[in-house]
Amino acid sequence: MRSTTVLISGASIAGPSLAYWLRRYGFTPTVVERAPALREGGQAVDFRGHVHMALLRKMGLLDDVKRMRTRPGRWDIVDSEGRPIVSLPPEFAGGEVEILRGDLVRLLYDRTKDDAEYVFGDSIAAMTETPDGVEVAFDSGAVRTFDLVVGADGLHSGVRRLAFGPESRFVRPSGYHVALFNAPDHLGLGQGTLLYNEPGRALGVTAVPGGALNVMAVFHAEGLGYDRQDVSGQRRIVADAYAGAGWEVPRLLEHLPTAPDFYFDTIGLVRMDRFTQGRVALIGDAGYGATFGGMGAGMALVSSHVLAGELAAAGGDHRTGFAEYENLIRGFAKACQRIGANSGPFLAPPTRARIRRRNRLYRVMTSRLLAGVLDRLTTKAATSITLREYPG
Repeated sequence: MRSTTVLISGASIAGPSLAYWLRRYGFTPTVVERAPALREGGQAVDFRGHVHMALLRKMGLLDDVKRMRTRPGRWDIVDSEGRPIVSLPPEFAGGEVEILRGDLVRLLYDRTKDDAEYVFGDSIAAMTETPDGVEVAFDSGAVRTFDLVVGADGLHSGVRRLAFGPESRFVRPSGYHVALFNAPDHLGLGQGTLLYNEPGRALGVTAVPGGALNVMAVFHAEGLGYDRQDVSGQRRIVADAYAGAGWEVPRLLEHLPTAPDFYFDTIGLVRMDRFTQGRVALIGDAGYGATFGGMGAGMALVSSHVLAGELAAAGGDHRTGFAEYENLIRGFAKACQRIGANSGPFLAPPTRARIRRRNRLYRVMTSRLLAGVLDRLTTKAATSITLREYPG
């Protein structure tokens, strides 16, 4: 096997998944993560269709995921008085099985921590490709050489920036933004999700264990500039975006300034002509992700399995393995991105007329005649790849 040592940037879902498969096929993976420890917070992620289920089973994760699964309820779109306008089935967002992102990250880490090297609190500062490998300089000052480097570091991938060019060339903003944070469940929701709309902005709440609500804010604001390191500034942006909003929004936003698990980002898509460059490859959100709604967890499992398997099938020859990986993953990535591309305007339509039109569409698609259509649309994307069996 020619290429044996692989540096993976990112310890969320894609990175540890790749480490699992690489180790199984005889490679030596190292995972570097900028955060000082696992990032165990976040929303729920879901899996759907036979491809996702097969990979969870192959990785020995399915039983644990089912044991730790959430129990999503229906989605109720409500008016300013909290009265349901239209209801969506649990499968709309929960898929076949749903688990909190942090629980999944911990499961993946526990599966790989004894067989893969993890380096927390560090990141890649520079990369220099040589005829025999990639010399990597880390922010900590360490310098090491690896046969291959893989970016599994999300929409704002540092590996992509270093190997392919600036983010502005590849991330296409939609004009929509998303914020996530937790608040106490003063609604007594207990189960399910409520979604409230005004033109160009939506606020949803989902009950989670411990008497809390996951709050999701999706809003439209073209040309919005912000500092990704300025969390206080991001909180102010969200507060300003929802000034004057009705329903329970003001009370929920009271918890925004102090919520410890706050997340904010632009909703965008990564568009790239290729996902590999020399000895560097991108998987999951780093190469073809969507900020929101693009089935990122399932895509992370699929892409890591395909990349590791094709490298193994090629005997470690990265040129052959990378080419086959790109051929196999491209159609699947496009199918998943088609789902994510509409998440902003679908959750937060820009006008009252389009809100009413979306609600009518929901009613039709959840009628007895068309029951299950919404679930089948997303499952079709999730199963738009045929998994190969790889040696080992």
